Order: sequence, then C-alpha cells, then structure tokens
Amino acid sequence: MKKIVLLLFCVIFTFSNTSCKRKKYTEVVEVPLPSSQEKMTIGVPEDVKAEAGAFEIVKLPYNYDALAPNIDALTMEMHYSKHYLTYTNNLNKALAGTEQESIPIEEIFKKLDMSNADLRNNLGGYYNHTLFFDIMSPKAGGKPTDTLASAIDKDFVSFDNFKIQFEDVANKQFGSGWVWLVVDKSGKLQITSTPNQDNPLMPRAEVAGVPILALDLWEHAYYLNYQYKRKKYIDAFFNVINWKKVGEKYEEAINK
Repeated sequence: MKKIVLLLFCVIFTFSNTSCKRKKYTEVVEVPLPSSQEKMTIGVPEDVKAEAGAFEIVKLPYNYDALAPNIDALTMEMHYSKHYLTYTNNLNKALAGTEQESIPIEEIFKKLDMSNADLRNNLGGYYNHTLFFDIMSPKAGGKPTDTLASAIDKDFVSFDNFKIQFEDVANKQFGSGWVWLVVDKSGKLQITSTPNQDNPLMPRAEVAGVPILALDLWEHAYYLNYQYKRKKYIDAFFNVINWKKVGEKYEEAINK
C-alpha cells in the first residue's frame, strides 16, 4: 500500500510585540492510500480512542462521509483520527502529573505561558478541533434562529452581512490558522482570526472572547478535496454549520 506523507508547514510563534523567537514544528502524519488495485476503506469514528488522560476527544455523532460533498470522507477521517487524536494525546502527556491536569481547560488558557510552545500548540489544537467538530453536522447549514439570530442582526446588521465578513476574514488569513465567531466580555459578537493553533482564549489575543464558531484553515482540513481552492472550502463550510449547536454555545457564553 502506498503512503502519502502530509507535511504541515512550520508553526511560528510570536512571544512578544517587540521581538520574535522562532521555533519550528513540523507535524508528520502518514495517511495510507490504496493502490490502483485496492479498494479504499474508510473507518468509523467510534474506533478512534485517545490514550488515558485529562481530556477526551469529542465523539462524532455522524460518520466520516456524512458531510460530503462539502467535506469529503477521507479528509474527515484523516483530520479526526490522525490530527485531532494526536493533539489530544500530546496534550494529555504534557499535562500528566501537573496541577493543570485537574482544572477546566478555560483555566489552563488563563494561566498559559505563551512561551511554552509545546503546551500552547497542543492545548490550542485540542480545544480548537473539539469545537470545530462539535459545531458541524449533516443536513445543516441555513441560518441561525432565536437569540443568536437576533444578536447577529444587532452586531452585523444581517446574517448575510455576517457571512460576507466571516468569509472575508477567512480568505485574508495567510497560512495556517483559524477564523472565529466569539462573544467578547461585553457580550458582543465579533469575528476574528488567529494563526497556527492559537485561539481567542489565550493571553494577548487580538480579540479576546469565548469562541462559539470555528473554521479550521489548516491545509489538512481541506487540501485533499479542494487543493489550492480554499475559497470553495470556506463557502462550503456554511453548508455544514449546525446553527442550533452554535446557538446553544452562545447562550452558555452570555449566561456565564
């Protein structure tokens, strides 16, 4: 069986506003691909098990092919069973035997030493992917309703205007990273982006807030299906957003 090695580009972290210390991280994930004589076999999410530790992977309530054609089955399997699982296992190893092992992840973010690149990368990778997989579902898309719909109309004039702004931020994100819809400290909805595996819960975030919607812009999230056509992936993402789940996260955020 042939194998394709996906090399995810160097992750560069900036530790202060005036100077940069660079440390490179190359994530290598071997994804088996069938030969021309073999039939491709896609697994099931239930078979994916993280090593014992403080945090568990979120269970997918749908099969890998359920989001197709917007997100293809092979990408979903590789993304969930390789990348997400790796971040989860690495985070649990990093926290093992420390006091952080027993506190909520939001508290870990508050106390995060941004110069600790290993913890920063895996903590963000775990949290970001957990949210990303949780807010998607088959037969989704459309528009939000109820309280979230009213909040979007208030802060972005209309849903259509929100979508334009969200996609604009996503298309302008250079390299690997994430785009977010967050609830800031005042309860206002804001769109922001972060590089690599950073997120708005981390210290010194440009726009701080509680994330309720996340779009993964790492190449492993779309390249097998869309290649260089990232804009098409960004457009397709709106077809799989579970707005009911996003609305629940919004209610939780404003009621904290």
